[in-house]
Amino acid sequence: MNRLAWILSIILLISCHTENQPDPIIDTSHIKYFGFTLIDTYWDDPTDNQMKTNYIDEVFGFSNIADILVVNPSDNIVERMAEMNDLQVKSILHLSEVFFELVGTTSPSGAEYGLRTDFKSRWDEFVLVNNLQVNQAWIQSFYIGEEPTWNGISYSELKSATDYVKQTIPSVPIMIIEAYPIIDQIQIPNSVDWIGFDHYFIKDPKSNVDYLSELDELISKFTNAEQKLVIIMDTHFISSLHGNYGGIALDEMDEVANSYYELAKSEPKTIAILGYFWPSGFDITGSIGARNMPQDVKENYIRIGKEITNKN
Repeated sequence: MNRLAWILSIILLISCHTENQPDPIIDTSHIKYFGFTLIDTYWDDPTDNQMKTNYIDEVFGFSNIADILVVNPSDNIVERMAEMNDLQVKSILHLSEVFFELVGTTSPSGAEYGLRTDFKSRWDEFVLVNNLQVNQAWIQSFYIGEEPTWNGISYSELKSATDYVKQTIPSVPIMIIEAYPIIDQIQIPNSVDWIGFDHYFIKDPKSNVDYLSELDELISKFTNAEQKLVIIMDTHFISSLHGNYGGIALDEMDEVANSYYELAKSEPKTIAILGYFWPSGFDITGSIGARNMPQDVKENYIRIGKEITNKN
């Protein structure tokens, strides 16, 4: 065999070997949790003809986390947590009202919040009323501070709240979600375990330069190696924003979800995906939640949720 023939045979062998190799399998075992927001938060979907504010019966088959809103430290939510737990869904507790109160208008959002002076006694009361030391196994995370930096909550205030919660119930992860315009300014306490940000109206976040830059910036703010990422998936539709601004058609929201999912798969720090939001009518009149998306889009949410939760 001459040299040229030998080289050609080697190239052919390599080519055949490469073509027969299976596509690389992306490890997704780092994504442990999937669910939607506004599941049990006193929000009644205005698009149906019934009074309903708890949607756990609609999502438990493909979710393993769901949120519960706490308004006062005296709120007894034991039955609500137990109902979720019976459906193999753990609770994410919205606790901002327990710790923070509206104090002004000078924050970037225009609604400035500050730490309540009696936040420790309010938290202690809530723990006692709900016997959280015993019932903590029903809880997946404590959500403390709604977009804290965006809403004027200082680092020291946020740290005081999260440190105190971590001291009392250390085994339950603490979560914060920030607004994307302020990511470069946030500071994350060591006592926070799960961190995410929200940026909507983007058709393909996994390829969007701005979104990826924001994600990198957020991760660079993590303060310890154990902190995890929460991906906030855009699962609502506002025609003036998603359509006119984002260039997204309603029936393309399944593609949006797939892009978030692929992004979550590629980032090993991702531990959870939360869809914002389930029922319609929130934020603005006429908004469409995941609950009322086209059937193909809803089926895609179900597929993704079942893949993550391993629910049949």
